[in-house]
Amino acid sequence: MKLPKAITLKEISELLACEFVGNPSNLVTGINEIHMVEVGDIVFVDHPKYYDKALNSAATTIIIDKIVDCPPGKGLLISEKPFDSYNKLTQHFAPLSAPNNQVLQFIDESAIIYPNVFIGKNVIIGKNARIYAGVSILDNTEIGDNVVIGANTVIGHFAFYYKKKTEGYERMHTCGGVKIEDNVEIGALCTIDAGVSGITKIGKGTKLDNQVHIGHDTVVGENCLMAAGVGLAGCVRVGNNVILWGQVGCASDVTIGDGAIILAQSGVSKDLEGGKTYFGSPCGEVRDKFKEMAALRMLPNFIKGQK
Repeated sequence: MKLPKAITLKEISELLACEFVGNPSNLVTGINEIHMVEVGDIVFVDHPKYYDKALNSAATTIIIDKIVDCPPGKGLLISEKPFDSYNKLTQHFAPLSAPNNQVLQFIDESAIIYPNVFIGKNVIIGKNARIYAGVSILDNTEIGDNVVIGANTVIGHFAFYYKKKTEGYERMHTCGGVKIEDNVEIGALCTIDAGVSGITKIGKGTKLDNQVHIGHDTVVGENCLMAAGVGLAGCVRVGNNVILWGQVGCASDVTIGDGAIILAQSGVSKDLEGGKTYFGSPCGEVRDKFKEMAALRMLPNFIKGQK
């Protein structure tokens, strides 16, 4: 999320009531979680396992729970609870608000909006879009030209991102959005979550069947095809011309290369090269998986022969 105007390291330290390390005049221009950081962003880290990743990331400012060596040109904010401090920042700059009649929307006059469609604030809908009944388009969503969205689909719901605490789970405040590019078709009853602080994106010409779920901050390339029941977790990267058949599931922070084909009911748990066909859970190249299945079918006879 980009801030409406840059703010200094010292000003943020005062807002969060915490100490800082670094040049007090260092500017912060955005807020992002670790998977999406850019130069000028502020990010948080609360576990030693991820200190190096955060400190060496593109982020200019890091909220951290102990004093460490500050990388040149960066700033540190020392907080006992970095997650809480991060949430305080996002809620300050992007607070939740009730819908009203003065929200900012840009809807092209050629778009067809069916009854019972809800449209939130900061929404853009392009030329010749068709939005069917019961769709919810929530805040900070951009929909391109010639996009079709099937009935009862929800776009821009909260990111599924939680911190486990002794009293239960606390959700990271969602301040990102969704971008649907031109000529995308989305079926009925689909769900596309907003980015936590970045943008969930569906590339040009991609087609989603009914009941497909796309997690927060996931980026889907151009001209992809996803059959019913596909579920992608957060921060997945899907290349161009990828085909995911029915009920494929994909873990978070995985990259699927251009032109990959994943057969039905497969589970993706690690990065996959493009241009190959995959099957199984955990999935592998289809020929290898079929050989494994053939070998397993022979196993009972092999065991009998050993008796």
